[in-house]
Amino acid sequence: MVICFVLFLALESFGWGATGHRTTGLIAERYLTKKVKRKINAILGGESLAMASTWMDEIRSDSTYNNTTDWHWTTIPDGGKYEDVESNPDGKVIVMLEKIIGELKRGGLPAKQEQEYLKMLIHMIGDMHQPLHVGRPGDRGGNSVKVKWFSSESNLHWVWDSGMIDDTKLSYTELADALGKPGKDKLDKWRQGTVRDWALESMHYRPQVYDIGNGSLGYAYSYKYFSIAKERMLQAGFRLAALLNTIYG
Repeated sequence: MVICFVLFLALESFGWGATGHRTTGLIAERYLTKKVKRKINAILGGESLAMASTWMDEIRSDSTYNNTTDWHWTTIPDGGKYEDVESNPDGKVIVMLEKIIGELKRGGLPAKQEQEYLKMLIHMIGDMHQPLHVGRPGDRGGNSVKVKWFSSESNLHWVWDSGMIDDTKLSYTELADALGKPGKDKLDKWRQGTVRDWALESMHYRPQVYDIGNGSLGYAYSYKYFSIAKERMLQAGFRLAALLNTIYG
């Protein structure tokens, strides 16, 4: 019984579901330079960014990686900044992203560690762009906000991780194609900023994310706000590629 409860707690805090993460990975691949793509292919042993993107969720069942449990998210109060709470143990996605990016840039890592750090970077950039992975205090990134998704009991975090995405009935390749290709002006804007700036963007969507009325969500909620999820997946993919082109280019 205890084991089942622990597994439930781990599963409920995923970032984008597998489709969302793989969509972000595939988008990133499309913006890599040929040189960087070859280097990353060698590091990952031929595995695509799309398939590598879910590794960090898969290792939750391996006690060797228990220290990474809190690397998927962070907590920042409304109107606050990460600097105000960085000593807070609640979530380490930002500080660990900064550490991993720095170490990959410096280079010289053992092959296994570099591969694992690369897989973590792919995943964590995706997580940080899911608005509820930069959560407000008190509701565990929306996991404690109980809602109905159509007729099923669920929570707000799951709706953003998987509910709206899975409701499209698209594969990750189909979703990546459906998201389109942003213009140069938009990409130039997205290229700007730091990991901390991108996390603050997630916070700015809280008024829309928490616009849940009586908690019965479905077509109307998705119609109003799925555009945010689509843009965040595009931003995550492009920014991941820009980082990798800098690190390995």
